[in-house]
Formats: sequence, structure tokens, C-alpha cells
Amino acid sequence: MLIDTHVHLNADQYEGEIDDVITRAKEDGVEKFVVIGFDRKTIQRTMDLIEAYDEVYGVIGWHPVDAVDCTDEDLEWIESLADNEKIVAIGEMGLDYHWDKSPKDVQEEVFIKQIELAKRVNLPIVIHNREAEEDAIRILEENDAKTVGGIMHSFHNGTDEQIDRVLDMGFYVSLAGVITFKNAKRPKEVAQYVPLNRLVVETDAPYLTPHPYRGKRNEPKLVRLVAEELAELRGISIEEVEKATTENAKRIYNI
Repeated sequence: MLIDTHVHLNADQYEGEIDDVITRAKEDGVEKFVVIGFDRKTIQRTMDLIEAYDEVYGVIGWHPVDAVDCTDEDLEWIESLADNEKIVAIGEMGLDYHWDKSPKDVQEEVFIKQIELAKRVNLPIVIHNREAEEDAIRILEENDAKTVGGIMHSFHNGTDEQIDRVLDMGFYVSLAGVITFKNAKRPKEVAQYVPLNRLVVETDAPYLTPHPYRGKRNEPKLVRLVAEELAELRGISIEEVEKATTENAKRIYNI
């Protein structure tokens, strides 16, 4: 069995199809789904989904791309929702230097506020990082994020030294469909470098669709392709990957 540790079933792309998407995934051995809400709309949808489906859990926070839109009231709302037993982490939070909607200093401020929020509610954090590895890790270190731990979501491009720093803080590394891309040299190296007891798998669906389905909408059933590629890269059985990544996901999310 597998757990999709990061999926956006709250996206418009799945509207009216949630039952079918979950059924297809379960038929392929995916037993639990962790849905990420990252703004007002997707957070509310996440809360609805965790009430409607026993196998769905939620992570709620504010995405760095939209940090400029985040208010103290938004963060207070997130904190008030975090006492639901099916909310298993705060996020996705972090830094995104690819898009220029939110200034870097605003992203950092909202990131730090969410780390502090997670400490208050005693939940791990899920980190989004795009083209900002060093700054993201620095902020985690400076703000004692090791006290809550969490997951570096789709952390495919960090250096070995950066990965070591992440692991030293007790974080897990999540791998997505990127490791299946034929030209993804560094992501494949990361998949082999991180200890198996610190890896989890995700789809980030409907995004990051794995090979050979690139260009099509991703969905949770395809997390199996990520696990199969991980097994091949490490020279171990798919059963070993399933067991380890599922145990890791249950441990960090306390499910």
C-alpha cells in the first residue's frame, strides 16, 4: 500500500470526479491521500474533503507565491482549523523565486509566521521551495523548525550538503513524478542519496505527471509510478519502497 503525501484533490481539475479519482487510486494500492490547501478557496475545500472521505487527510497553510495576499486574519483562521484531528500539518509554506508575484521579504515574513503557528499547534510543516533552496533552509534553521519537523515537498534539486542540513533538522524528503523524467539527472541522484527511512512519495497532482503520462492530468493512482522508479533507482523491491515510505508518511503525519 502507498500514501500520496501531497495531492491537490481540491483543485478545479477534479471537480465532480473525486469519487472516481479516489476509487482508481485505491484499486492501485493507494490507501491514504493528504490534500494540501494553500489559500482561502483550497483550504475550505480541504476541510470539506477530510469530512467527506475517511481516507483523506489535510494540510493547510499559505503558498509563498500568494504571500502578498496573506493577512493576519488568514493565519488566525488556519490556526483555528488546525485543531481538527484530520489536519496533519501546516503548509505548504516556503519560498518561490520562480514567480514574481510576492516580494522575497514578504514571502519570508509569511513563512516565518507559519513556522511559529505550527509550533503553537504542535504540527509538522510542509515546505514548498522553488529556486530558493539555500534561503528556505536558512530560514528553517534560524527559526528552529526542527522542533516540529516536516516534509520538504518535491525536494529534487538540493545539493548533498543541503539535504544533509534538512535531514539534521529531522525533515523528510518527498519525491514526485520528476524522478521518472528521462533527463532528470539530479532528481534521480537525490532519490538515491536520501536514506530510505527519510523518504516519502507524492504526486502533487494534478501537476508533475510522471512519465509516460507527461502532458496529461496527474492523479493519485500514479504515485505508484514514483514508487516503482524509486525502487529501480535504489535497486530494491517495490514492496520495500511501499513499506518504508508508508511507514515514514504515517510517522511524520501521525496517522
